[in-house]
Amino acid sequence: MKNYAVSEDNSLGREFFESKSPLRNDFQRDRDRIIHSSAFRRLMYKTQVFVNHEGDMFRTRLTHSLEVSQISRGIARSLQLNEDLAETIALAHDLGHTPFGHAGQDALNKCMKNFGGFEHNFQSLRVVDHLEKRYLGFDGLNLTFESREGILKHCSQKNAKLLGNVGSRFIKKTHPSLEAQVVDIADSIAYNIHDIEDGYRSGILTLDKLKDMSFFREIFDELKLSDCRKNEKICIHETLRRMMFILIEDVTQNSIKLINLSSIKSIHDVRGYKEELIKFTKSIQIKLDKCRQFLKTNLYKHPRVEKMSNNAQEIITNLFDYYCKNIHELPDDFQNYDDQYRAVADFLSGMTDRFAKSTHNSLII
Repeated sequence: MKNYAVSEDNSLGREFFESKSPLRNDFQRDRDRIIHSSAFRRLMYKTQVFVNHEGDMFRTRLTHSLEVSQISRGIARSLQLNEDLAETIALAHDLGHTPFGHAGQDALNKCMKNFGGFEHNFQSLRVVDHLEKRYLGFDGLNLTFESREGILKHCSQKNAKLLGNVGSRFIKKTHPSLEAQVVDIADSIAYNIHDIEDGYRSGILTLDKLKDMSFFREIFDELKLSDCRKNEKICIHETLRRMMFILIEDVTQNSIKLINLSSIKSIHDVRGYKEELIKFTKSIQIKLDKCRQFLKTNLYKHPRVEKMSNNAQEIITNLFDYYCKNIHELPDDFQNYDDQYRAVADFLSGMTDRFAKSTHNSLII
């Protein structure tokens, strides 16, 4: 690894002291704790775009996290960074997501507007710091500072002030490790490419519609027309595969260039540098921005998806109102909160799609 990569030697360590493992480094240990957590298992039944009952072939938060992890490790390896840390952050970055994807998050944030709000990145950190209860000596998973820092991708100033060192970069306007920056960009690569694929599988995004996106059309048109007439589905997969390769290669080569120009020599230099160093070139960033806009217009705002989102928001809102009025019906782990609204938010955000739906159907609301 390069000297500006995170390592056990320059790590800020864990909040609660633990003896070193003779078999794994600290970041492998963090990764294993995440994989064995209850919150990680529940990602299997949490929405990416399409709710779970729409079909088994669509992506969930679990499959998305695995894909982000795979991309992150590859980029980190090419940049000679800490692959184990990148993998750890990637696997944990969505642990705080509500059921029903962004629709559920938006609904819960609206419900919590007067009670501190709801941020899924902040919630992911709450999960690993407090809500997972698996050890005698402490709540949470007692992850290293660097894993926790990477999980907290975004954070409001108000919440950052509650988090001590891990929240200080949002106040001081500094940057996280390069490994955290890699995961951030890998997340963007994964969800853009894979949402296109899921949109096609759903029937919402047809080939003709996909050709409206210049990035897709340029690559698709390079394929043999005769092949695409015979195997449209395979040619679309091939186009998406090449799109992903272009994105990964671009961010890798551009980041190497930016790192070399920066003359950083340590993790301290990374945190204090004037800007983040893991970036696409401007031309590729423009292509990706257009891809995001295409998905927003043609997939996320499609009537079928909006209907799912509206139903999801209604379920979350109704459940929030119900449990705020019937706080005694929360499980025991949520009974001793000083803030009953946060207790309800923690409970609801941990639900899977199907548990939220079945609970909603079983209650008199």
